[in-house]
Amino acid sequence: MTVSQTPPDSAADEERKEEERPEPRKEPELRKEPGQTEKPEQPETVETPEKPLLNNLDFQALWTSEAFAALAKETAEVAYPLLILSSTGSAFYAGAVGSAQLITASLLSIPGGTLADRMDRRLLMIICNVVRVVLLGLFGALILAGQTHPALIFTVAVGSAACLGISNPTGLAAIKQLVPPSQLTQATAQNQIRYFAATMGGPPVGGTLFGVARAFPFLSAAVGFLVSTVLLLFIRKPMKVEQLAPGEKRNTAEGFRILARQPVLRLLIVWIMGSNMAFTHSGVFLALIATAESRGASASFTGMLLSIAGVGGLVGSLIAGPVIKRVAPSKLFLTAAWIGPVAAVLLANVSGLVPLGVIVACVFLRGPITSALFLAYLAAMVPDKAQGRVLGAVMFMSMIAAPVGVFAIGTIFDQAGPVWVFTVMAVVSGLAALPTLSPRIRNLAPPETYADTVSADATPADKASTDKASADNEGETR
Repeated sequence: MTVSQTPPDSAADEERKEEERPEPRKEPELRKEPGQTEKPEQPETVETPEKPLLNNLDFQALWTSEAFAALAKETAEVAYPLLILSSTGSAFYAGAVGSAQLITASLLSIPGGTLADRMDRRLLMIICNVVRVVLLGLFGALILAGQTHPALIFTVAVGSAACLGISNPTGLAAIKQLVPPSQLTQATAQNQIRYFAATMGGPPVGGTLFGVARAFPFLSAAVGFLVSTVLLLFIRKPMKVEQLAPGEKRNTAEGFRILARQPVLRLLIVWIMGSNMAFTHSGVFLALIATAESRGASASFTGMLLSIAGVGGLVGSLIAGPVIKRVAPSKLFLTAAWIGPVAAVLLANVSGLVPLGVIVACVFLRGPITSALFLAYLAAMVPDKAQGRVLGAVMFMSMIAAPVGVFAIGTIFDQAGPVWVFTVMAVVSGLAALPTLSPRIRNLAPPETYADTVSADATPADKASTDKASADNEGETR
């Protein structure tokens, strides 16, 4: 391919063009007014690297405070039935108090979430802690004085459960205020360690203290909540929620509406409810205890079996962070969802008792991992001003399914035995796992890519990057 060229101009032509060329325009000099100083050049802004979560003192203060509160709660929880049995001898009343606590905590999580979206979250947690300090402190003093009336035990247990229902969504909603979006998953994973460590450590501490003196578990729990309160004072970052816009209303039902409108959260909460119904801790432990007794196991062997099963949750909480970091979210949810029905089928067909404990441990292993991942998606997708209400709705829906499962397991075991119990668990968990086959779950992007895709009191747009390209996942509001 040839390129045509223009012949060069003659010297005369060049001289003429040079004379006709206009002089360059001079910019007028800016006159400096008397007393006026020159503005220094603005330095280029350099982005500071994000500090590790371990160095986030505000979050670590919150985490440590909640760890003391969780340990105090578990210490008192195991002491309530011990006190009831030693003072009244009624196992039925002990069960009734436990059920009342569970129902109270689940119901109060709804207004608790609303309060978390309307007032300073640190102040709300401090109030709940102080109420429990007073309740348990006075209760311990009354026990020392010989006052253990059943109505008093019921009042203190239900009052503490009410504080738990209010403070739980508040503490989880506060995470987003203290942690950048890129560390939400890591922060929620660290939270799981606190929960399962308290679940493993609280009962032995409470039982040991009760053996020394019946008031000691409740007095030590009061001290634990007091320490938790002091630690909250070390949080320097403001924890006030965003002010209401003109005409904006923060309705309690909005948390449920956001869950219903957001496809990813909606699908996952359906699975969580079904899984909790089939594999709630109390229900599975009841099935293991009844199965062990029907096969002639001793009480000590049954206790060892439950310990084997319970270790799964603690191990899962310890490995949740690394696993979430290395495995795609879609694979984690799919694997966790279908472990349930497979494990239930194995439980129905395996002989012996130790294998039952190992299988249940594998089921419990998935709990902290999927809980941390789900809460990370919720924290990323829901704006801060709606975090409390959505968390309250989630806690209510996940907790309210548990008593149904416990009741069903006990009834089926009495009527048909362990094989049918585990078979029904397989069917329920299998049906619950079906939503995880949805394309939205199979193509799930990491939580941080969904930052604030749902807005409270507005139409949500569920936008996220999937795989390596940025693709829009439409949020459905109808």
